Amino acid sequence: MAQERQASLKGNPITLVGPQLQAGDKAPDFTLNKSLVDTVSLNDYAGKIKLISVVPSIDTGVCDAQTRRFNEEAAKLGESVAVLTVSADLPFAQARWCGAAGIDQVTLLSDYKGNEFGQAYGVYIKELALDMRAIFVLDANNTITYVEVLGEMTEHPNYEAAVEAVRALL
Repeated sequence: MAQERQASLKGNPITLVGPQLQAGDKAPDFTLNKSLVDTVSLNDYAGKIKLISVVPSIDTGVCDAQTRRFNEEAAKLGESVAVLTVSADLPFAQARWCGAAGIDQVTLLSDYKGNEFGQAYGVYIKELALDMRAIFVLDANNTITYVEVLGEMTEHPNYEAAVEAVRALL
């Protein structure tokens, strides 16, 4: 049986499914969609530091702000860092949003097909079939060095701590 723990959405309980990953854990592999047919896995970012920003839906205010902030930070971090935003939005919605928002430094990836990423990373929300807001920083060897899974979906992550975790690996 999958591990479950509680979080909240506007104070109402929601259930996160999957392991509670921690710094020092090996990052689970994933397959996510870049488009309806094109997929990527963790191996596609081999040798790079990865900042994985997980958002429930790109079309909400906090998710929009989170992705814009990491787009700005990505430009300063350099080529050795891959900044990925993962959501359960369809790839069409992600592409539309990126075009409208002028996002060009962050790669948006979709977990809409079965939420395998969310379940592997312990951020799948059982009641909503979305992924909980979270940040994972992985070193070039895919060891997790920083994790923040928010307890309340509507709150912002600690952007500064996440960026500092990446800078510590440069």
